[in-house]
Amino acid sequence: MAQIEYQKKKLLSPKWILGGLMIAILMIASSILFLLYPFASKERVNYFTEKNPILFEGTQRGNALVEGNSIFLPLSFMQENIDNSIIFDEKSKSIIITTAEKVIQMPTDSLTFFVNQKPVELHVTPIISKDGQIFVAIEPLLSYYPIQYSVLEDTGAVWIQKNGDHYFQGEITGEDVHLEKLRLRTKPSLKAPYTAEMSKQEAVMIEAEEEDYYLVRKENGLSGYINKKYVKKNKEINIAITQESETISVPKINGPIQLTWEAVYTKNPDHTQIPEMTGVNVVSPTWFSLAGNDGSIKNLASLEYSKWAQSKGYQVWGLFSNSFDPVMTHEALKDFETRQKIIVQLLHFSQMYQLQGINFDIENVKQEDGPLVTQLMREATPYLHEAGLVVSMDITFYAGENNNWSSFYERDKLAGIADYLIIMAYDEHPGSSAVAGSVSSLPWVETNLQSLLKDVPNEKLILGVPLYTRLWKEQIKEDGTTDVTSQSMSMAKVKEWITEKGLQPVYDDASGQNYAEYYAEDEKATYKVWIEDELSLNKRANLASTYQLAGVASWSRLFGDQTAWTAINLDPNKAVTQK
Repeated sequence: MAQIEYQKKKLLSPKWILGGLMIAILMIASSILFLLYPFASKERVNYFTEKNPILFEGTQRGNALVEGNSIFLPLSFMQENIDNSIIFDEKSKSIIITTAEKVIQMPTDSLTFFVNQKPVELHVTPIISKDGQIFVAIEPLLSYYPIQYSVLEDTGAVWIQKNGDHYFQGEITGEDVHLEKLRLRTKPSLKAPYTAEMSKQEAVMIEAEEEDYYLVRKENGLSGYINKKYVKKNKEINIAITQESETISVPKINGPIQLTWEAVYTKNPDHTQIPEMTGVNVVSPTWFSLAGNDGSIKNLASLEYSKWAQSKGYQVWGLFSNSFDPVMTHEALKDFETRQKIIVQLLHFSQMYQLQGINFDIENVKQEDGPLVTQLMREATPYLHEAGLVVSMDITFYAGENNNWSSFYERDKLAGIADYLIIMAYDEHPGSSAVAGSVSSLPWVETNLQSLLKDVPNEKLILGVPLYTRLWKEQIKEDGTTDVTSQSMSMAKVKEWITEKGLQPVYDDASGQNYAEYYAEDEKATYKVWIEDELSLNKRANLASTYQLAGVASWSRLFGDQTAWTAINLDPNKAVTQK
């Protein structure tokens, strides 16, 4: 029988167990520390790309072109960052710049550019084309934009600053700090790649801060993040660039504007037969209209009428229309040359007929041609102002996309160009409508007016009001369907019709107007009319006062009667005039 021996297992000492645990904890802690400790990245990346980088608002925005001692900026940079209204006119191969007082034409590869058609000579061409890209010399631009520039040493970066830019001066203060911590990082972290190295007491510009880091810029333009504790923040620098502006003399109106349009289709009215128009201070005869693709203008103006109007204390704002022809409008406005032709003719007519203003009535334009209409206004306004003329433009309410009568208007931009915008607050139900209704119900006007005022300042907006209405006829046809037609009627004609039919108008809450209806048995037809009278016109005038608009404009004088002028006569203490 084998002998079995039993051996007692020796237990580990508590000291060994404690030591092992300590070692394990240290190893885990070391691993975590290794993973989490922000060891500085040694990767260096280029801050700028290619030659002559443009530095603007803290980032590179393309590259400049240097020819000799002249610096040229890409047209695309100017359009995207400085002025989105700059255009390149293909036909004349020119850059067109507009300001409040000037129209500047800079032809390509020419030593001459034009300011309000007056030549200005340069030593270098202001516009050059290279590799399919258009560049404009920066020096001439300084006269028209509140910008300044400098070329930075080492990098050759072109630093563009604009009026209102600001930053803080700073200085690197870190002593006995490892070089890695004084590197400028692409992000506020030591793990991020770096763009440049800093040295003690080096001057920097502090442009922003994020948590424990400043975003700073070296004098050569290179930029990145550095911990705040290594930077001393000094005084703030504000960029202030002032430019001289010319004083423009434009005829002023005492009190709110009260304009009426004079509809002239073939010949001017006999002014001796025009009755007094209480409160009216501007007449706008429809004298000028686009006549051809070449920008020619049809002229129906009368110096005799103009002198009569001024003798009555009225300013005369001659109306120019595009003849409501979308094709002709496109052809005439697409080129700088034809736009200038239109403007020159209007200037000539304004002198010939002693005008105080031009009223632009541009309607029925394709949506994609809206910028051409805006450009015409940009180019016309400086010339007209220089001639001492008020510039106004007629617009409509919003009416959806791809609507030739509404969607092409760039209302917010036009408000910044013209002295006044006149909202044609009528034709809610146009003559072609398949449904009878008010020409301009008061709730419809107010709702759309509130929307429009988000884009157009009230002191620039004139409320257009109708002096006409439509007599609607709803006739049942043999097949049982209803045929809807209408005819426009003046205030006097509506009153005659109501009297003739022996009707008593009633107030219609939905439209805010008086309403009349008549059934003609012999025609199996119902006639309906929403009436423009003292009640509705007074409400429209009150809207202009309530929203502190610049005034009212009525279409047209011929449709009104004597009650119209007193009804829309504004309280001068409520409406406001152009500032």
